[in-house]
Amino acid sequence: MSGFEIPEGVELGGLDDESRQMVADTVRQLRKRLLTKEKILEYDKKEIFPEEIVRELLGQDIGLQLLFIPEEYGGMGGGARDCCAVVREMCKICLGVGTGFFAVQLGSDPILVGATDEQKEKWLGKIAEGDTLVAYAVTEANAGSNLAALKTRAEPVTDADGNVTAYKINGTKQFISTGAYADFVTCLANTPQGPSFFVVEKGTPGFEQGKGEEKHGIRASNTSPLTFTDVTVPAENLIGNIPGQGLKQANKVFGYTRLMVAAMALGAAESAMEIAVSYAKERIQFGTPLSEKQGYTHKLIVPNAVRLAAAEAYIDEIAIRLDAGESDLQVEGSMGKLFTTEAANLAADQCMQALGGYGYISEYEVEKIKRDVKITCIYEGTSEIQQNIISTFRWKTSRKSKGKFYGGIAENMLEIHSRHRNIGARYYGLAAGTVNELTDRVHESRLTKQQHIMFALADTMTWVEVGAAMARKAAKLTEDNDPAAEKYRAMSRIFANETAALTLKNVLQILCGTGTFDTDILKDFTDSTGCDELNMSYQGIVKDMDRVADFLFER
Repeated sequence: MSGFEIPEGVELGGLDDESRQMVADTVRQLRKRLLTKEKILEYDKKEIFPEEIVRELLGQDIGLQLLFIPEEYGGMGGGARDCCAVVREMCKICLGVGTGFFAVQLGSDPILVGATDEQKEKWLGKIAEGDTLVAYAVTEANAGSNLAALKTRAEPVTDADGNVTAYKINGTKQFISTGAYADFVTCLANTPQGPSFFVVEKGTPGFEQGKGEEKHGIRASNTSPLTFTDVTVPAENLIGNIPGQGLKQANKVFGYTRLMVAAMALGAAESAMEIAVSYAKERIQFGTPLSEKQGYTHKLIVPNAVRLAAAEAYIDEIAIRLDAGESDLQVEGSMGKLFTTEAANLAADQCMQALGGYGYISEYEVEKIKRDVKITCIYEGTSEIQQNIISTFRWKTSRKSKGKFYGGIAENMLEIHSRHRNIGARYYGLAAGTVNELTDRVHESRLTKQQHIMFALADTMTWVEVGAAMARKAAKLTEDNDPAAEKYRAMSRIFANETAALTLKNVLQILCGTGTFDTDILKDFTDSTGCDELNMSYQGIVKDMDRVADFLFER
């Protein structure tokens, strides 16, 4: 449940709540039949991509890929909330298998956003039929997330009258999920008019699908290089039939796909947390269970549970906004990915610690989850790429709006605080106001060229916006008299404290660490923003952690 208010008169796209729950329940059942713990551990140990099982997930009996295909092309017409819920559940079972499934959706995205009706009918129809694996062939060894730097070329082939009848593709792609097994790929290549997406089918002469890479984690997925040597594809395989639209098509889906990766990371981390919480209830140390010891609960479990709950609140809000028809949410997708994947990676690491020696043993699965979840901080744009995007675009938005963007968040939080004084909204509001002023100081002092400063600004912006979503959710649950309201109020207060601490740290780092500002400037900044009041967020924080531990461990 999200606290985000849907604009009046706006109908959300996607499935109804009951249908979404039914699909999620179907995925949960896979652990009992197709994806047992024993099989998952075997795939990881032997680096097996379970092609038959992935194809069965797409087959007529299950048909999970129908979720993201529009109804007019044989699918269910699911929205962002639906796809987030399903990949999250899939990755609770195995992030490697989840990556294999997500690759089909990712490879379909250029078709969904850029193809003609005829192309959608053909290619989405193939996917809907349930016997087609797809891959997204964009990344290159020397380009990474900088799509404008790609080297793969597609030269037009013309007939005697000068009409383009085909394209000849040459180049290589790297780190392509399901690349070795895909029945077709959506390949980004440079045409004379600019980057463009093409459909390239398996078996096309000159198209070589390479051997899978040996990987640190997600070993149940396939990651392969692709080579294109004079690969000739008909002109009708140019997605959209107009060359030069590739970057525009890719940017259209970044907000969406990066949110999916956030949901994947959330699912994997939740699985690790479930294992650690269950272990703590049973493990007796010095006469009492670990679940009774603050050194275990307050250090290793509660902070991670709080961050994952905040991530869930934010993912839900952005998914609702996408389903409400918003499209320009690239920065929000980056924030969701940055925050959730980093939080999930830390949670998995500390769950390993929580299990002690058992956390290092494969049988308990946590060490596998830790190895798996690290990739979410890397693929679909590294955390550093997300920090670049967030700081650059939010800085520009803040300046263009003359402070109204973060000013609006601050006002929203203070309004919530006027109704609910026990969810930490006041501190989120103070932090938002501080970000507003801090962004102005960074701009005026020409610190935007210092990447370290912009990264610190990006982190602060992200935590403030995620925290605002957490406060809205806690307020909504409270107003609905939901049984979970007390837990979320305590979690929101804890996260408000973490957001306040991060904000103060980055204020000092930016204002003092650069040597640009003197002590009088720091005092003026503190007086004008009231950010020194953020320290009051520590009040009662240990008691809040006690209360959250009570909920988590059912004490």
